[in-house]
Amino acid sequence: MAEKTEKRKAEHIRICLEQKAQARKATAGFEDIQLIHRALPEVDRQKISLSTFFLGKKFSAPIIVGAMTGGTEEATQINASIAETVEKLHLGMGVGSQRAAIEDKKLEKTYAITRKKAPTAFLIANIGGVQLVHGYGLKEVKKVIEMIDADAVAVHLNAVQEAVQPEGQTSFKGVLAKIGEIAGELDKPVIVKETGCGISAEDAKALEAAGVKAIDVGGVGGTSFAAVEYYRSINQNNMSEIFWDWGIPTAVSLIETTQSVKIPVVASGGVRSGLDIAKSLALNASLASISQPMLETAVKGTKETEELLSCLIDELRNVMFLVGAENLESLAKVPVVVSGKTAEWLGIRGFNIKKYAQRGAR
Repeated sequence: MAEKTEKRKAEHIRICLEQKAQARKATAGFEDIQLIHRALPEVDRQKISLSTFFLGKKFSAPIIVGAMTGGTEEATQINASIAETVEKLHLGMGVGSQRAAIEDKKLEKTYAITRKKAPTAFLIANIGGVQLVHGYGLKEVKKVIEMIDADAVAVHLNAVQEAVQPEGQTSFKGVLAKIGEIAGELDKPVIVKETGCGISAEDAKALEAAGVKAIDVGGVGGTSFAAVEYYRSINQNNMSEIFWDWGIPTAVSLIETTQSVKIPVVASGGVRSGLDIAKSLALNASLASISQPMLETAVKGTKETEELLSCLIDELRNVMFLVGAENLESLAKVPVVVSGKTAEWLGIRGFNIKKYAQRGAR
């Protein structure tokens, strides 16, 4: 079992780097989100503050590197490059599913390198929701937290991946109750994150009621794990191809979730620029999470990883300057126009999008 898990982790890295495993026809929906340019921004760009607090930890900018890898030797250097960078820039990161290290202790180092390289940064441990209904419990959750001395733990939901994966576990019966048990017993905050298919308003409300402290929407528009499984299949799994673009676009999921819960929400899934980050924050996300671009850069080294994150931060600062937002609280109040397929979806679902455009009174 451990060897199979490690092999699968290595395949995931290879496929994400070498194949087109991103959403095919679907998009994250950021093209439907427009911020209003201010010709009179009335702010000093150099004095714009990007700092924020997330689950009690201060970030220099509202950016976190999303959960990606671990559990295979080649992941060690990737995680090290990211960890060194988020430590230097005062950001945060998540690691990939730690199931591999639970099954094989020698793989712990592929995750533990993150705390070694990032002694003060915000780190998120990672465990699969479906594993919680297949034998894992508080003991395993505490183990993954201790493995990286994590500040929080993410329970990831990957129903589509499990459904199309030959070795997938498809009994999710009782997963919400298990998440609630863990959230109630653990002394660290529990984050629930989707892995590319989005979180609906209904699920967001249920998760908040269960005691989850934050939600990472993980919407459609970035890496598709159905696509990853398609490339893993020797016969190019037709089932995986059918569900390549399945799910809720990130912008839609973000609005549904932020309008439905009061806990912090992380925007992820196809976030590719500082402009995407700014749009997410204007839609009331607390942080934006970047994964695939960071993977492509982290394999090159720490220098390249730092350059990319610094570029994203600079882009975000420019957007804030152009909309007249001197801090993140102001950015969350700027007017936003929601149009296209995103507006159509949300209108059918009964969500209020006019309120975003009516903001902006100074």
